[in-house]
Amino acid sequence: MKSFNGNRLKMARQYRGMTVEELSQKINVSKQAVSQYETDKIEDVPFQKILAISNVLNFPYKYFAQEDISNIKTGTTYFRSLMKTSKKYRLAQEIKMEHIATIYSFLNEYVIFPYLNLPAWIGEISSPVEAAKKLRDYWELGDKPIDSIMRIVERNGIIVTTFSTDTDDIDAFSQYVEMNDFDVYIIALSNNKESAARINFDIAHELGHIVLHEWSEDEEVLSREEFKAKEKEANEFAAAFLLPETSFAQEVSLDPQKLDYYVQLKRRWKVSVAAMLYRSCSLGIITQGQYQYLMRVMQNKGWRKSEPLDNTIEAANPSLFSDAVDLLLVNNVFTPKEFVDELGDMGLAMNPDELEILLNLQKGTLSVRKTEPIQMVMLKNKEQ
Repeated sequence: MKSFNGNRLKMARQYRGMTVEELSQKINVSKQAVSQYETDKIEDVPFQKILAISNVLNFPYKYFAQEDISNIKTGTTYFRSLMKTSKKYRLAQEIKMEHIATIYSFLNEYVIFPYLNLPAWIGEISSPVEAAKKLRDYWELGDKPIDSIMRIVERNGIIVTTFSTDTDDIDAFSQYVEMNDFDVYIIALSNNKESAARINFDIAHELGHIVLHEWSEDEEVLSREEFKAKEKEANEFAAAFLLPETSFAQEVSLDPQKLDYYVQLKRRWKVSVAAMLYRSCSLGIITQGQYQYLMRVMQNKGWRKSEPLDNTIEAANPSLFSDAVDLLLVNNVFTPKEFVDELGDMGLAMNPDELEILLNLQKGTLSVRKTEPIQMVMLKNKEQ
């Protein structure tokens, strides 16, 4: 095994959203030296420099000596704000999702996750509205309000996680990861957004990408028009999935031009007033002119930034990873230290605090033993 893997340095640097120049200044070497480290042109990187890199990037030095994990192949990543989000930020999140997929593969050896339950027709139905209806039927959701779309997608084997970012340009994104013996779809949500209604729409939007769009194309080469078309389709899917035509139309038609009535509906449907107005217009319940007028009223009220009930309706938190890790700790499969060490031994050495952030664990989970009961996942019987 090499004493230093340059590609691991590149990944860790990009994971932190740091340029070669920024890292070179922090570890007091030239940009050329960092580039040579990353391309393995300097075989014997001084140990003191490895320690400096480890400290600056908050990765254990063991991470930089490990071989790359070769059983992971990533597909398209759909960013909602592709056109205004810098490539640096997008790349940082993509690498984090690759790390999450690796951890998922590790956890899958010990716990039974919900299996990926998607219909055979995904990617083959071009109508967002038809796809939304068919998926509701497939998941047996009926046409009533969805109490927690977070739990529904998790229950059907789609991973939901959150991410921290220094920019508000990234609302949410979804990524496909192909591993040796299974596929993983990951929906990632910015933790800058706290409104449950907006989070629900983000999840439904990314779900639209999963069931409607191709996952082997390079999104970077899409024209602006092609990108906007895909985003429009995902929005139409989300609106139709969260607000089914028959049941929603029946309710909203009682008073479709009164904003206060939409606020009442928001409590029941857990969808933003703006999204309900959009859906009402697309269903022909209000005219385009009425829609535009109501949106202007919302703007004047300051509702475009913060709607009524945004701080009242509680947002669910992703639970698959926290359930899985807690299950292993509660049942003494691992101590927190053993969990971190075992993950490191299989090729992904990371610090406990970073794992807690990456997996949406409560701070201290990997140093304080948990005792809560587990609902979402089950232990595997290793003797079977």
